[in-house]
Amino acid sequence: MCETTPRFAVALALLLAPVTLTAQTIPGALPESGAALSPGEWPAYAGPYAAARYSPLTQIDRGNAKDLHVAWRWKSPDMAIKQANPTVGPTRANESTPLMIGGTLYTSTSLSQIAAIDAATGETRWVFDPKVYENGLGLPANDGWLHRGVAYWRNGDDERIIMLTAFAQMIALDAKTGKPVPAFGNEGRVDLATGLRRPVERDYYTMSSPAVIVRNVIVVGSSVMDWWGKRPSPPGDVRGFDVVSGKLLWTFHTVAQEGEPGVETWENGSWKEAGNANVWAPMSADEELGFVYLPVSTPTNDYFGGHRPGDGLYGESIVCLEAATGRKVWHYQLVHHGLWDYDTPAAPNLIDITAAGKRIKAVAQVTKQGFVYVFDRVTGEPVWPIEEQPVAASTVPGERASKTQPFPTKPAPIDIQGVRDDDLIDLSPDIHKEAIDIVAKYDHGPLFTPPSERGTIHMPGVGGSANWAGAAIDPETGMLYVGTYRLPFVVTVRKPRPMESSYDFIGEFRYLPGPRGLPLFKPPFGSVLAIDMNSGEHRWRIPIGRGELIPTISMLGIRERMGFPGRSWALVTKTVLIVVQSGYYGSPRLAPGGLRRIADLNNFDPHLWVYDKSTGEMLAEIPLPANAAGAPITYMAGGKQYIAFPVGGGPLVEELIAVSL
Repeated sequence: MCETTPRFAVALALLLAPVTLTAQTIPGALPESGAALSPGEWPAYAGPYAAARYSPLTQIDRGNAKDLHVAWRWKSPDMAIKQANPTVGPTRANESTPLMIGGTLYTSTSLSQIAAIDAATGETRWVFDPKVYENGLGLPANDGWLHRGVAYWRNGDDERIIMLTAFAQMIALDAKTGKPVPAFGNEGRVDLATGLRRPVERDYYTMSSPAVIVRNVIVVGSSVMDWWGKRPSPPGDVRGFDVVSGKLLWTFHTVAQEGEPGVETWENGSWKEAGNANVWAPMSADEELGFVYLPVSTPTNDYFGGHRPGDGLYGESIVCLEAATGRKVWHYQLVHHGLWDYDTPAAPNLIDITAAGKRIKAVAQVTKQGFVYVFDRVTGEPVWPIEEQPVAASTVPGERASKTQPFPTKPAPIDIQGVRDDDLIDLSPDIHKEAIDIVAKYDHGPLFTPPSERGTIHMPGVGGSANWAGAAIDPETGMLYVGTYRLPFVVTVRKPRPMESSYDFIGEFRYLPGPRGLPLFKPPFGSVLAIDMNSGEHRWRIPIGRGELIPTISMLGIRERMGFPGRSWALVTKTVLIVVQSGYYGSPRLAPGGLRRIADLNNFDPHLWVYDKSTGEMLAEIPLPANAAGAPITYMAGGKQYIAFPVGGGPLVEELIAVSL
């Protein structure tokens, strides 16, 4: 369902080929915009475009991590706009991760403003407001007002910030002044809702993740509202634009079209109207190879595919393109004929590993279904075998689920898959029996059990095991660190009501809580897992957050760390592993049975944790003024190492917080 996956996580109930158009490589290789310009900078969304979330900085280490404190707080300019104009509407969460180049942080805001901030003091240098909220269209598609960041490019003195806004505008700003670049597009703007292979409605088509810029080409995905209310849905095609002029260079069809390889996987001519299969998550790139890696999402509609028989390339695939031309280099489909909303949710991690004595330029893709798929990023060959295994058939009339799905032999799954009694919460025999009784009300089974008219428990659920928080990698040791959480959902397929949809069936989902306001599955409810990518073996798992603050657990007298099932982000440096965790961004909820409200759920037990990256030993637990809402970065400014991350959204003030020694 694109990115409308529940951020409410536990609070919910715990408390409760493509077409390639003419494209030419622009002569003269320019500086690599996503490569670290100096060891203390953070020039792309996840560090480098390799999506490493790694920094070689060493000032913060295991000996002094306990001395970290909040150095400054920057208040988003969105707050003044919303206060002056309540019709703008609420924001979901402040998810923008900043960049840091040359002592300046560059960030987007939920309302698609762009700001430059002094990296050492948090003082605002400039703000550009494109005023996209004044277009009379209400809230943007999918998650409404939210945004995850900007991209940076430079050639000599020409430094640019590229922003993809809500309501699908691409804006190029002078990084020094914050003013639009006149020669780019139309006075600094390109309308991304035009030029697609069929018209799109702006309330169904938006952008929330930053672009990548490789070989002078801006590679752009989209966030597509892929519910069943519109037919056909907007196409999720990926496009490349000239970074200097904003001119369209190429288009890659994520739903294979007539005459293209893969069109045969859209049977009965379903390719003609199939929509979505978009790239809403951040992308990654190998700037040396000139390749960009696309995590492609589910085709419409998420939970019923009777109108699109066949595997449906390139839905739920990882696709490698040549950035200069849009030519497909290789692809691998991770879910055939998707019915679970297991869209590929995070930037693929590029990591060089040594497997079976062979040095490999690898790419690792973490997934909602709880797998890490690992490929040679040059050839697309799996590093370890991936087996097609038989899976359950659908009981929904007209549905033809794939008979097999791809299961990696290594690494092992990162969390619980499917529904088994042995995995249900068992804090006491009575609680375990109540959990079994809850499960018995629904269809359930192993991973890839299809949705049903009765309702099927999906584990992992639509929020995934991993999600857009992605993973961090340590290029020196070959370790991968991924946050995961245990959130089962019930998906029910039903016939649409009159005038509701023209599809034969549509799907609905809801979070499934366990007994007595507890999670349904046993702890750790939220955790970070370390995987040695040279061997594919799990090394350790640590709980993240304090599940013991859930009232029922507290009443049982349990004090051990169980983790809290919220999204967490990992950041790794040369010395330590740093983790922050999200709260709940929505209206506050009460625990079931009238139990006391646990603090403010929008600001639930916020901390920054520092761990020994080799063992998972906790080195420091630093209280924060608010939970993180997006990924952290680290950088050097004025001789100090900082960790910065966004907080707020919903009823909370939206801020950027910086922590230092």
